[in-house]
Parts: sequence; C-alpha cells; structure tokens
Amino acid sequence: MGFLDYVAKNAERILFLLLQHVQVVLLSVALATLVALIIALGTERLPRIRRAALSVTGTILTIPSFALFGLMIPLFGLGVLPTVLALTVYAVFPILRNTVTGLAGVDAGVVDAARGMGMGSRRRLLTVRLPLAWPIILNGVRVATIMVVAIAAIGAAVRGPGLGELIFRGLSRIGGANALYEALSGVIAIAVVAALLDLLFILFGKLTTPRGLNV
Repeated sequence: MGFLDYVAKNAERILFLLLQHVQVVLLSVALATLVALIIALGTERLPRIRRAALSVTGTILTIPSFALFGLMIPLFGLGVLPTVLALTVYAVFPILRNTVTGLAGVDAGVVDAARGMGMGSRRRLLTVRLPLAWPIILNGVRVATIMVVAIAAIGAAVRGPGLGELIFRGLSRIGGANALYEALSGVIAIAVVAALLDLLFILFGKLTTPRGLNV
C-alpha cells in the first residue's frame, strides 16, 4: 500500500482529526486574543506592568512544549482542557506585542482630532485607535495561529484532540505496517492546515482593514 492509498483508505479519520485540530487552534487563539487585548488596554497607563507582562509572556515561549503540556497534567488532567490552556499561553505574546505596537503607532494627531470632535476615550478607542491598529494586531493573531498549529500536535502527549494523534501513534509503531504513512499524514495535514489558515487570515485582513490602510 502506497502513501496515497493509505490516505484514501483513512480519509474520514484524517479529516475528523484535522477538524479537531482547527477547532482547538481557533479556540486557543480566540482566548489568547481576548487575554492580550485585556492586558494591552488595561496597562496603557501602567508601563511597568505592561513591560512585565510582555517579558513574562515572551519568556513562556522559551518553555519546551513537552514540558508545558506535562506541567498541565497535575493541574488539569488529560484531554482538551490542558491542550487549550497550553496553546492559549503560547499564543498570548505575539498578539500582545502587536497590540501594544499597533496602539502605540496610531498617529497622535488623529487621536487629538477625535478628541476635539468630542469623542470620549472609549469611543476613540473603538472608532479610531483599534481600527487604525487593526492590521498590526491581526498580523499578531496570524503569527500566533500559525505557531499554535504546529504546537497543537504536541497536545497528543496529554491526549488532546487533533492531528498529533497520527504523528504520535505512527512514531510509536515505527517499523510496523503503515506506521510511517500514519505519521507522515499527520505532518502533511498540519502543514495544509497552517497554509489554509494563513491564507484565510490574509483574506480576512483585506476584508476588515479600513479603506486606505490596505497596501
């Protein structure tokens, strides 16, 4: 049996795990985006705390994924919860960094003009600052998503959902029938997911970026 024959025979299982993978990635990135926005907006007038938050979330990226997933087991057990929490923790930094950068890069003159028009701080944030910072923020979300797509495969170590199951199971049976094909199908499927999500973020960015900011 060749690789393509293996994929055709196991297409239903591969597709099921692929959809699981996408779901856990998007859920984790959505939670990370919420956390990053809360931190970025909540620390605008607290530069020391903001720097500390950036330092801590950046340092977390240096923790090996196997170690972080393993540390989740005593606290949250096995399955979806530790997988989502670990991925969320990894995804926060690029989104937080780009949110801070995007908001700081908004032209002060535009903000002053909005203030002169009688806009309050909340309205300025929602109608001026966030829309202008959006392309940079979205790029952070995009980077975090692609990064998490790969890391999510390690979630199989804690019985998390997704394509990592194919890789781990295939490697554990290496030398057995179709073991290499199983692992390879997981690797290729993850690459396909990353490429498709990246393309979707590019299209979403073009659709949601205010007119005049598209390049």
